[in-house]
Amino acid sequence: MHDARPLPRIGHHQLPNRVVLAPMAGVTDRPFRALCRRLGAGLVVGEMVTSDPTLWHTRKSRLRMDHRGEPGPRSVQIAGGDAEMLAEAARLNAAMGAEIIDINMGCPAKKVCNKAAGSALLRDEALVAEIVQAVVAAVEVPVTLKIRTGWCAESNNGERVARIAEDAGIQALAVHGRHRQQRYAGTAEYDTIAAIKAAVGIPVFANGDIDGPEKARRILDYTGADAVMVGRGAQGNPWIFREIDHYLRHGEPLAPPQDEERAAVLRDHLTALHDFYGDHMGVRIARKHLGWYLAGDARFDDDGRRALRATFNGLESPRAQHRFIDELFRHDPAATPHRVARAVASDGTRAA
Repeated sequence: MHDARPLPRIGHHQLPNRVVLAPMAGVTDRPFRALCRRLGAGLVVGEMVTSDPTLWHTRKSRLRMDHRGEPGPRSVQIAGGDAEMLAEAARLNAAMGAEIIDINMGCPAKKVCNKAAGSALLRDEALVAEIVQAVVAAVEVPVTLKIRTGWCAESNNGERVARIAEDAGIQALAVHGRHRQQRYAGTAEYDTIAAIKAAVGIPVFANGDIDGPEKARRILDYTGADAVMVGRGAQGNPWIFREIDHYLRHGEPLAPPQDEERAAVLRDHLTALHDFYGDHMGVRIARKHLGWYLAGDARFDDDGRRALRATFNGLESPRAQHRFIDELFRHDPAATPHRVARAVASDGTRAA
């Protein structure tokens, strides 16, 4: 059934639909954000950036902060555990063109939590309040927050944190339906997200295990959330955004992409990665994305996917990677792994 509620707003930014790309370190770079936006994401959030500006000179940070040419609203996620430093990071990012500042209190990674950042902050509600108040006061652009349900099963304090955030002026809240100790194991739960939505008046985005249109509809209906935030479900499947949006609007599934479109999207994604990172790094980063695309390609069995990944991971040039995509969609699926390997080897572009 069509959702008749108004579409969510973040400050003065009206979202065009109810499907948001989650921030993922090492994944939601500028090429991937552009691709997901093109394929239906109503909002895309950049990779987590450290709040310590003394580390922004590194190549990784510079690339993560590169939003050149992106349409708005440009959402930048910052992470750290010091309120004053986070406030300054927010000011600097806003000065560089960020139109939404997102605070990370959801990352479960040890290297983040060990620095009392990410989801580790959920253990200290006073510090949560200090941080959100400082960041909101520091910038004129809207500030959003991403959290988990809590630190552990015994301290699911997401509802209290949500109230703290709303009181401080946070404009929207994304909630991953797992506590930190789960990391990404087990299954997400949505009762806490429903309780949070009932407790606050700001837009709430439900996150966790959203892998298709029907699941998105069920979660929105169950939680009352204003949008779904898709993370791992978009890896190798950027079409998920338009498929969810279509289903939410019309109540019927959208036909999956044809091979011709899949090939074109893969080529475009590779080109964008090579252009953004340079040939050397772009070729290497493309390998994980191709692995995700293959994982969702029903034409091949597990053995075929392994063989294709091995071939692609041995390629060392953009030209070879593009030749691989051409061959990937040229043959009968049963013969594809062998023929692709032979074609790129004869091309002289396969790694030794």
